[in-house]
Amino acid sequence: MGTKTVNIAFQESLLREIDQVAQMESRSRSDFLREAARAYISRKQRWINIFAMGREIAEREELAAEDVEKEIKAYRKDRNRNQ
Repeated sequence: MGTKTVNIAFQESLLREIDQVAQMESRSRSDFLREAARAYISRKQRWINIFAMGREIAEREELAAEDVEKEIKAYRKDRNRNQ
């Protein structure tokens, strides 16, 4: 797989934090940033999939947004009662 060099501007304080964590993990700055980008993309894709699944279920069950909010509130109330 080929690589491409890019220039990115960071606030100095953020760059120091990046370098500190990369050093703690014995990684290069580039390796750290690549992994951070991969993790962000993966997390973003999971949320896209979760929302797509939610829309699919809502359509199949003919649920309105109000129905979902009502279920969430009932679940939270029940969970808090059982804690």
